[in-house]
Amino acid sequence: MATGTDNTTVSRETHLQVVHTLRKGITIADIDSTVTVGVLPIGAIVVGAGVVVGTAFNSATSDTLGIGTSADPNGIATLLAVSTAGLIVADELATSDDLGPYTAATTIVADQVSTGTAPTTGAAEIYVQFICDNDG
Repeated sequence: MATGTDNTTVSRETHLQVVHTLRKGITIADIDSTVTVGVLPIGAIVVGAGVVVGTAFNSATSDTLGIGTSADPNGIATLLAVSTAGLIVADELATSDDLGPYTAATTIVADQVSTGTAPTTGAAEIYVQFICDNDG
């Protein structure tokens, strides 16, 4: 596996039959913006995703997170509540048609949206688990 490579622009994979993971931290500085989680290689299939909230986002009304591709930013997960600390697992994996296999390297993105008064706290780690097409 490549090391020292920026996974927000280049896909990475190992030759082993293992589940791979993209991981990206977000904070209140990322509110109402789209962040790049990483790039999946050709043939990849998403098998898991979610967010681990270490410090809850505390806006006045709601704090949610979407995970998906550049073409469909909520294709993997929609409206994951990040206002409580803990592990929040993606909600659409069983029904999404946006899980692959991808025919091209595919950028995975996430967007954190807060409504009401802007939060003063919040930090989390987004993860996307995938398997590569390396059985040949």
